[in-house]
Amino acid sequence: MATSNETDMSLVRTTVQELAATVEEPPREYVIDEMLDAADEMPEPIPLIDLSRLTAVDEADKLRAALQTWGLFLATNHGIEESLMDAMMSASREFFRQPSEEKQKYSNLIDGKHFEMEGYGNDKVVTQDQGLSWNDRLHLRVEPEDERNFAKWPTHPASFRDVLHEYASNTKRTRDLILRSIAKLLDLDEDYFVNQISNKAIGFARFNYYPPCPRPDLVLGRRSHTDGGLLTILFVDQDVGGLQVERAGKWYNVPAKPYTLVINVADCMEIMTNGIFRSPVHRVVTNADKERLSLARFYAVDAETVLEPAPSLLDDKRPPRYEKIKAKDFVSFSRLKSS
Repeated sequence: MATSNETDMSLVRTTVQELAATVEEPPREYVIDEMLDAADEMPEPIPLIDLSRLTAVDEADKLRAALQTWGLFLATNHGIEESLMDAMMSASREFFRQPSEEKQKYSNLIDGKHFEMEGYGNDKVVTQDQGLSWNDRLHLRVEPEDERNFAKWPTHPASFRDVLHEYASNTKRTRDLILRSIAKLLDLDEDYFVNQISNKAIGFARFNYYPPCPRPDLVLGRRSHTDGGLLTILFVDQDVGGLQVERAGKWYNVPAKPYTLVINVADCMEIMTNGIFRSPVHRVVTNADKERLSLARFYAVDAETVLEPAPSLLDDKRPPRYEKIKAKDFVSFSRLKSS
């Protein structure tokens, strides 16, 4: 049960989409401490991995290099039809372009004060001095399928539910292909990571909407963070970039390519690989003139799973870097990680 303080922190905030239409300067809680510099020039491109060729040695080597240097990669030939991706992005855009009163039917606040993870709105405010990100989101539980809360799934556009169901089925197959490929890179049993995801493991879809921002030099669409789960499959707006990844203390733009997915390992994968593959710190910058959308599919291990490095990756020269902990007790590394 929420404390009175938690309840106060969860009161309705004006959506960022509404703010963007009315303010000339962003409210102070959105402003970061210093001006954002331009992204650094990349030392080498983020690898583009052909998922249909992962059994080939050269493509597997590219995947290993991507995960060891960036923690993420771009994926092509992933098996998701371009028409389905177009339909999913179109349905997302149509949802966010509805009047506010229609979107609020799926609000993540109950009675205007009790925050739920699922639904439309803002992320939860935990502290009075918490810096806010310039985005609204629709966060939906997709797995397990029998636990979907359809009260939070939009009915407009009419295609939304069917398109999301089909898209989620496709990304699930992509997830398993990638997890098996990562296991092979580490000489683990092919299903080592797939087996960490039970039928009850939670999978979310997060639709992100980033309105134009009057001061993109002072505001982030999403503040720096790591993903807490196992693997993230991100579908980004091909017309507007914004995603950046940190490497060795510098920020680099992740290119937005048509019909290409951005895939990154997350914190639980970092633990299970004993840090061989690290969960990347990333953020989203804003744009003064254009809106931007993205859809993240977050895959997590079962809550009762004990997170620990795979035993075969440990020896006298490679001691465990992480202590055992149940997934339900794990808190994301987030900004606590060193670069």
